[in-house]
Formats: sequence, structure tokens, C-alpha cells
Amino acid sequence: MRENSAITRRTALTALGAAFAIPPRRLWAQSAAPADFPRRPMTLIVPLSAGGALDVIARLLAPEYQARSGEPTIVENRTDGAGNIGIDAVRRATPDGTTLLVIPAGNLTINPTLMQNLSFDVERDFAPITLLATAPNLFVTAPQSGITSVAALIAKAKQGRISYGSPGVGSQLHLAMELFKLKTGVEMVHVPYRGMPPALSDLLGGHIDVLASNLTVALPAMKSGSVVALAVTTAERSPLAPDVPTLAEAGVPDIDVTSWYGLLAPRATPKPVIDAIFQVTSEALASPALQEKLLVQGLTVKIEAPDTFGARIRRETAAWADIIKARNIQVN
Repeated sequence: MRENSAITRRTALTALGAAFAIPPRRLWAQSAAPADFPRRPMTLIVPLSAGGALDVIARLLAPEYQARSGEPTIVENRTDGAGNIGIDAVRRATPDGTTLLVIPAGNLTINPTLMQNLSFDVERDFAPITLLATAPNLFVTAPQSGITSVAALIAKAKQGRISYGSPGVGSQLHLAMELFKLKTGVEMVHVPYRGMPPALSDLLGGHIDVLASNLTVALPAMKSGSVVALAVTTAERSPLAPDVPTLAEAGVPDIDVTSWYGLLAPRATPKPVIDAIFQVTSEALASPALQEKLLVQGLTVKIEAPDTFGARIRRETAAWADIIKARNIQVN
């Protein structure tokens, strides 16, 4: 094999006994990773169903970890209990770096305020490793609504009753629109859906006036002219839709709502292990080929060191708690 070409005949004979115990590929893999990177089978727990952006990220990382450790890395989707069962499984896992949590922002920064009696506490039970990727959100309308800009949306909302859709109560997109309402002083009726596809379908059918959406979900309809993009909710324009202004550019500053995905371990995982996983993850995500695969999903790689990522979680948790309380948002 190519990776063993540096092993000379004499070295191979000297290490014959060890080679029988540890395959040569594993010897190479171990030398390619930091000393504290796990050298046992690893599990990446994803608290959402297979096929989505989060699952794609995990399944791109798994072979990278496996190549460096020489041991299998599997992705396990645990979707029961709104993802809380999967999160709790990582909380209870042995803190040695072999069981990690790949998770979206909302489960970490919104659910602890929104949901009662959770079995975990993010600050107490988990060690942040890194931010992995971000994805833009935006507000869209259908052409028949007559709303062609953020200013027009505000004007129409002030004139009468209009509605907006989101993928569910307490979702990040729901809270993004509630933040918009707070900043602009307008009122709109929230229509929650179970996911983005039915919400987009109702927007196209004229059953709701506006939709808070992930950009990747709305992009095909934007390209066909079926929906009108009003603004992205992020601080900067998206390279996937460079002509769509930010909310600040549209006259509503101080809103920056970005969907993101991160990596965590059980809290008691030793810092050298956390740092080793961070290093390997950063190196893997630096690959242009991997970045291109994520871009197809509408994801942009963004790495943050463990301390910086932890600060992000705390900051956004506090901000969303204020919105949830101010708007009296509750789940049934």
C-alpha cells in the first residue's frame, strides 16, 4: 500500500511481531493524528434523522476520523424525544472522546429555555469542541403576495393581518421572525409547520404571506421565480444568493441569525483529548474537496476553538432566552 512505502525491508522485519498485532495501515493512521486522539472505535451521535445537513456533516467527518485513528467510526441517528435521547446518550457516555455529539444550534441554545425537565444541562454536561459549519436563513414571499421588499413587508403588516410560517414553534427560524417583529414593532400571525417542505408548499399556495426559511430549501424556488427573497437574516450576504440583501441593508439592523452545527463531547473528557479532536476536525474541514461537498448542502465551513465555541453557545442561549420570554413562546 502506498502509505507503507516508507517502511523499509529491515524495518518491516524488525517490527514483524508488532505488525501482526497492529495492521500497518493502523500504524500510519496513528502517526497521522495527535497522540491524544482516540485510538478506539468512535461513535458520532446525530439527534436528527438521516439525510439532512447535520447528518451529511457527520458522515463526512466519520471517515476522516477513521483514517486517522485506524479504528471504525460510525454515525448513529437518534431522533426520539426531539433529539433529547441522543443528546442524553452522549451525556452518559464514557468521557474519553470516543462518543461525540454532532448537533444543530437550536438544541443547544433554544431548547434549554423552551423545554421543561430536560435530563441535561449544556454548560454542566458537555465540553464544546468546535463549530463545524454555518448555513444562511432568509425571509421569502410568493409573487402573488405583492410583497417585494422588507419595507413593503413592514408596511403591509402595519396595515392589517398577515401571517408567516416557520418549521415549528421554538425553531430558530420562528425566533428569527419574532426578533424581527420586536425590532420593527409589527405583528404577524405565526403558522407553525412540521418542517420546511409543507411550509413552502403553503407559501406557494397563498395560504401564508411570508416564510422564514433555510436558504437551501428556498433556493430552487428562488431560481424558478416561484418565491421572492426579501433578505437574509445573517450579518453578511450569502455567496449562494449574492443579490439578496441582509436585513441591515434592508433597514432593520442588529439581527444576525445564522443556522450552525457543532461538535461536543461529555464534559469530563480530558482537555488534551478535546484539543486533539479539535485539531483533527480542523484539518479535515480544511480539505477543499470536503468543503465543496458541504457547499452543495448550502453549508459553509467555519471552525471555532473550544473556548470560542463555548462562548458562542452561552451568548446565543442568553439572547434566545430573552426573546422566548419577551414573546411568551411556549411549546405544547
